[in-house]
Amino acid sequence: MTRFGGGALGRVIRSGVGRRRVQTVVIAVATMMAVASAVVAGSLIVAANAPFDHAFAKQRGAHLTAQFDPAKVTAAQLEATREQTGVTATAGPYPSTTIRPEDSAGLRMPKLTLVGRSGPKADVDDLDLRSGRWATKTGEIVLSESFAGPAFKLGSTLRTSDTEGSSTLTVVGLALSVSKTADAWATPAQTRALASADNPLTSQMLYRFDSAGTDKQITDGRKTLAAAVPSGALLGSQSYLETKRAADQGAAPTIPFLIAFGVLGIVMSVIIVGSVTSGAVGSSLRRIGILKAIGFTPREVVRAYVAQALIPAAAGIALGVVLGNLLAVPLLDDTEQAYGTASLTVAWWVDVVVPLAALVVVGVAALVPALRAGRLRTVEAIAVGRAPRTGRGQWAHRVAGRLPLPRAVTYGLASPFAHPVRTVAMLLAVAFGTVAATFAVGLTSSLTAVGEAQDPEDRAAVTVFAGGPGPQPIEVKPEAPAEGNSEAPPADPARIRAAVEAQEGTASYYATTQEDATVAGVTGSVSLSLYEGDSRPGSYEMITGHWIDGAGQVVVASGFLERTGTKIGDTVRVTHQGDTRTLRIVGEAFDTEDDGMRLHAGMADFPKAEPRTFLVEVKSGVSPADYAEKLAEVVRPLGGDAMANSPSQQDNFVLILQSMAALLTLMLVSVAGLGVLNSVVIDTRERVHDLGVCKALGMSPRQTVGLVLASVAGIGVLGGMIGVPAGFALHGIVLPVMGHAAGTDLPPSVLDVYVPWQLVLLGLAGIAIAMLGALLPAGWAAKARTAVALRTE
Repeated sequence: MTRFGGGALGRVIRSGVGRRRVQTVVIAVATMMAVASAVVAGSLIVAANAPFDHAFAKQRGAHLTAQFDPAKVTAAQLEATREQTGVTATAGPYPSTTIRPEDSAGLRMPKLTLVGRSGPKADVDDLDLRSGRWATKTGEIVLSESFAGPAFKLGSTLRTSDTEGSSTLTVVGLALSVSKTADAWATPAQTRALASADNPLTSQMLYRFDSAGTDKQITDGRKTLAAAVPSGALLGSQSYLETKRAADQGAAPTIPFLIAFGVLGIVMSVIIVGSVTSGAVGSSLRRIGILKAIGFTPREVVRAYVAQALIPAAAGIALGVVLGNLLAVPLLDDTEQAYGTASLTVAWWVDVVVPLAALVVVGVAALVPALRAGRLRTVEAIAVGRAPRTGRGQWAHRVAGRLPLPRAVTYGLASPFAHPVRTVAMLLAVAFGTVAATFAVGLTSSLTAVGEAQDPEDRAAVTVFAGGPGPQPIEVKPEAPAEGNSEAPPADPARIRAAVEAQEGTASYYATTQEDATVAGVTGSVSLSLYEGDSRPGSYEMITGHWIDGAGQVVVASGFLERTGTKIGDTVRVTHQGDTRTLRIVGEAFDTEDDGMRLHAGMADFPKAEPRTFLVEVKSGVSPADYAEKLAEVVRPLGGDAMANSPSQQDNFVLILQSMAALLTLMLVSVAGLGVLNSVVIDTRERVHDLGVCKALGMSPRQTVGLVLASVAGIGVLGGMIGVPAGFALHGIVLPVMGHAAGTDLPPSVLDVYVPWQLVLLGLAGIAIAMLGALLPAGWAAKARTAVALRTE
């Protein structure tokens, strides 16, 4: 015989690939989906690994953003600071000022730091222009992508202030600065023109240092720069470490989620690729024996069948890499939004490692049965290839035969025991698919519960403000924190309260206010939410303990308990406007605001506090919008306002995770179904002669379909029984880890999301995966003509 790929051996390889077209296609498709799943999983795991650090390095982010007084230091002096010890790169000086613009609807934005740059590219803070173009002339502005949304998109306009004759700017681009060096950018000339006495012009410099891993190193660099310029020239600075800590904290909850799905995808890929390939070679033992009988050496036989597996698998791997990259794009876009980082792409080495690993798995999976076949004697290989090993699974047929079921069904139920290795591979595929579905259902329900638990004050039908207009309806992301809105002098809370009580349609209400306070043993001030009346309708979800229901009580978040070392039942000393009270901790709330340091207490404990907001429930049949409109007419002359609350919308971050979970689960379930499909195709081909005999004895096409489906029914049931508890356990492990990464424990409403009927349906998902995977081969078997089946060997 000749060398690999040529002569008779090459014809055998090509003939084997072309003759078994269905099996070849199944191998290619199953491998493609498995590799695509592995590429997506690997990409997400890479994206979850220090996302801020990767984005910061890609943009050459600024370790220190410094503002200088142009009246005290010249541009030349600032440019000379790049020669200071430890400074490795600089950008600037850029003119900088602040503006507080209004959108086209007249709603005021928070104060924005506006920086004048001629383009997004720079040696430091190389901006990522996400959409549109750069501002090149007067009247144009580029906003930080954190403001992207319906109110601010390309082509939107905004006025630079609420004063008469203010300039109008058109949004021409949206950009992202990982270093958070500015909220908006314009041309240098435009920035200088917008400076005023109230918002003076400053000079911004961006620096990178050779050592900037700690706060001390940043502080030392700042001192060096301050000493290099005239005294008082350095007005302020911002360290990238604060931004990094905030970004890492925001990304932390998603990392366990991505790793869980990533590991599931990679393990599933290995199982499917291995079972598909070994099944394809193992089903060809009889033909291997025939090849040996006509003169092929054992080594040539092994090479022939490894090649027959590698050819369709290689095509599937190549397509899988392309598909995986296409599927990873929307998921990585979602991950960018979740992390607030620069553009994420599939790491080049993922596109190299995954296909190489897949080829290795295919090669090993094909080599093991091929070597076994190569060692078999010719007659034995032919005999083994004709049927399963003698006696294998006979006991299962005897047991199934005693069941009160049609013979076709009992025959199918016993069939898997003839090929235990293949059955185990199919069982693992179904079980992993069920695990993914169970975990995804629980995760989605938990994320929905998290969204519903946030901002409980939004549950009220109407909000009444006792002082100035209500909050502007523009959502500002954490990257650009909003400053307080301008408010009119506070109204008399007693008069607002009286108006609420007198308004027709009022069912119940409670009052609240947000104050600053200090806690003994805690550095700095903390946020204090005070409540008057029955505040249970606006209570936070409780992790342990109970909501405030009397004087002298306080409810805290997990972050407060962890940082102060306190527990339920301990007391804390809280001071508000000179009044100090000792309050007992009665509950731990699911509250992540203010880094978990916000306190909730009764307003009666702090007499100097006055309510600023009234949360109202209206009577049945009363329209909240009509109620708010009528009440607003009454309270506006008093200095207040009223508005109806719209139904709470889920947080973008929650929606992102839910969409990622849905797509990843769909991929994993599809891969599991293809694994079942491949195994059933192989099994059906091996038993085609037996099916012909059954048809000759009177088995109808419907009974044939029942036989094939019954052969995977038991696997589906067992896979569901294994997968549901495993997915339940995975949810119980991953969710608390996600919560701890966000700095909080989770309440029962977030953890205990499964209900019995859901678990039963999820158990049936295993059967559904198995049945759907076997449906096509069952149809092929039913359509096969009896004579053709009997002639098939």
